[in-house]
Amino acid sequence: MAELMVADPRRHGAPRGASVTFSPDSRLPMDAGGSIEGVTIAYQTYGELNADKSNAILVCHALTGDQHVANVHPVTGKPGWWTTMVGPGRPIDTNRFFVICSNVIGGCMGSTGPASVNPATGRLWGLDLPVVTIRDMVRAQAMLIDHLGIDTLFCVAGGSMGGMQALQWVASYPERVFAALPVATAPKHSAQNIAFHEVGRQAVMADPDWLGGRYAEVGKQPTKGLAVARMAAHITYLSEGALQRKFGRKLQNRDAPTFSFDADFQIENYLRHQGSSFVDRFDANSYLYVTRACDYFDLAADYGGSLARAFVGAKTRFCVVSFTSDWLYTTAEARAIVHALNAASLPVSFVEIDTDKGHDAFLLDEPDFMATTSGFLESAAKARGIGA
Repeated sequence: MAELMVADPRRHGAPRGASVTFSPDSRLPMDAGGSIEGVTIAYQTYGELNADKSNAILVCHALTGDQHVANVHPVTGKPGWWTTMVGPGRPIDTNRFFVICSNVIGGCMGSTGPASVNPATGRLWGLDLPVVTIRDMVRAQAMLIDHLGIDTLFCVAGGSMGGMQALQWVASYPERVFAALPVATAPKHSAQNIAFHEVGRQAVMADPDWLGGRYAEVGKQPTKGLAVARMAAHITYLSEGALQRKFGRKLQNRDAPTFSFDADFQIENYLRHQGSSFVDRFDANSYLYVTRACDYFDLAADYGGSLARAFVGAKTRFCVVSFTSDWLYTTAEARAIVHALNAASLPVSFVEIDTDKGHDAFLLDEPDFMATTSGFLESAAKARGIGA
């Protein structure tokens, strides 16, 4: 049994923020073993659920995203992370669809995570929280969808880690997903990506203020380590072409090098800004948890090494999208998903978009991506009988 804790009473398409805490008997099973009681899930909704509850779209956020997909972020004051795609008249049109976006388990914007209180001890979870997987995140989302009274989602959409969740949704709940839009993602995390994540985690844990994950109890934050982790990760979200086009070897507010270790180059200044601004909105322990969740993701491994078997029995229609300059999750990995879907006899469209914007292209104003999404959702809506 779930209890609605916080709700915004606004209606008629305005964003509504809420948080639901489930009773102790509605435990969340964890892949790492055991289960968690009293799970809280923070989420936002946009638009209105239609009478037959057939127009719900679950948007899954990426690694350092959150539930604030299309509203002003309460911490940063900046627009939501996918306002190019979600909103009235946008490809994911909130005048037509009921859009749900929840903060993942292990996150730090209201859902149960390492900064939450462990009901068994009264202390913050810290690293006592079981390691979270993508499947755990999806299980928690399914609890939320049940709470909202929705049997079948019209679409599950997301990029990067959000795309992993979209794939896992179809594998875990094939009868509950009518359409899926996994973008800039992969069926498993590569060795290279695990390596980058490990560098970030080690940067966090090497910060003397990390204190074995108990920093919040004494009013500290491992800001330096987390900033370095963000800087390293951010490089992977861009492409060499985009870096060269935006920054090249331009100096930062100076005419000549200082011959010091100051941020002489614009790219250095940009990365330092990315790191320093990130620590204001993200918890260091949550960074450890969500990166580890991506590392453990290997959908085929759960099905005897056959990715196609993960989708057997599903009737979901897919649109898989990749970007030419994305070296974090490559087009080859997207094609592996498509081949598996073909082998499972599922209807799938595949679009590779030519851009130099790198992995972050799915978050940016990319007209071909917007047109692809609009076309796919329009076709799927007609197939499901959802009116304009």
